[in-house]
Amino acid sequence: MRSTFLPYGRQSVDEADIQAVVEVLRSDWLTTGPKVGEFEQAFAARVGAAHAVSFSSGTAALHAAAFAAGLKAGDEAITTPMTFAATANCVLYQGATPVFADVSADTLNLDPGQVTKKISSKTRAILPVDYAGHPADPAPIMETARRHGLIVIEDACHALGAEFRGARVGSLADMTVFSFHPVKHITTGEGGMVTTSSGDFAETLRRFRNHGISSEARQRQSAGQWYYEMVLLGFNYRLPDFACALGMQQLKRLDANLARRREIAALYTAAFREIPGVVPPPVLPDANPAWHLYPIRLNLEKLTADRAQVFRALRAENIGVNVHYIPVHLHPYYKDRFGFRNGAFPVAEGAYARLLSLPMFHAMSGQDVNDVIAAVAKVVTFYSR
Repeated sequence: MRSTFLPYGRQSVDEADIQAVVEVLRSDWLTTGPKVGEFEQAFAARVGAAHAVSFSSGTAALHAAAFAAGLKAGDEAITTPMTFAATANCVLYQGATPVFADVSADTLNLDPGQVTKKISSKTRAILPVDYAGHPADPAPIMETARRHGLIVIEDACHALGAEFRGARVGSLADMTVFSFHPVKHITTGEGGMVTTSSGDFAETLRRFRNHGISSEARQRQSAGQWYYEMVLLGFNYRLPDFACALGMQQLKRLDANLARRREIAALYTAAFREIPGVVPPPVLPDANPAWHLYPIRLNLEKLTADRAQVFRALRAENIGVNVHYIPVHLHPYYKDRFGFRNGAFPVAEGAYARLLSLPMFHAMSGQDVNDVIAAVAKVVTFYSR
């Protein structure tokens, strides 16, 4: 057993990150200053998008994208139940209704065939999620969206740096949303970003994050003007300059972070293929995942324990396993409001009963990885039939 607890995810902050933040704290602009635009331009270039607009969190970015897509009361948007609640909540924030479609059994990404079955005259958008960092195949979803005149908002909060058929996530959908929470590939503390090729979407996103005002304080100061106009009902969802400075520094290490996560995933997969009772996450031939999470599935038919018992046993080994996710439609709020019941989405629910997220972050040492593999082998072997 490990002597210290190994979390499933953790930020990595170095002295260059700290210095970059300190420099901004000593400057004239703590928010709405030059670092915001610098970070956005660097991020857009990294993912191959024309525009990037920063936000105070990934959830704020999702909300802004739903607003820019024009979602309103009476509309519907199709998404996956196998995600964090924020993906569906952003639809509710706009007064629209989230409609769930089941996931594919392999990647646990939104099943395009199930999406097609859920389209109605009220559908306005599709929100696929790149579960665990494995990119969803954009082609069938974008084709369906174009055929029905829908907007695609890709929730890529797990997938910064992922690619599908050589194209970078962030350049494939109408709008793509990223998160900079501490457990993600880069962090700004809290923060998010929306990338898009549409200048109209980008303009709406910038106004929405700034109370709906059509200009920013730094622009008015540079022009020697005071007058501004509120042109839409927005929020204060701005990401401050010191957070953007941290993001700029972290972005420089993204390639190294991705390489280490992929190395860890390869070590895990090689080890767990040899352990009966453990099913490593599959990777589609055209995909290059970013590995935000490493979710194994337990083959419960080969075990004498359920997922909860295995979870507790691994935690007792000081391995900080987690579960991603409780399907959104099974949360009390969604069950009470929309009447969802168990069995509504059998693939997502069946996966949920077997899922365990193992520690996956780029600062993990070789010994950390070995400890995880040894603990999983020990526990699963103990519970093997």
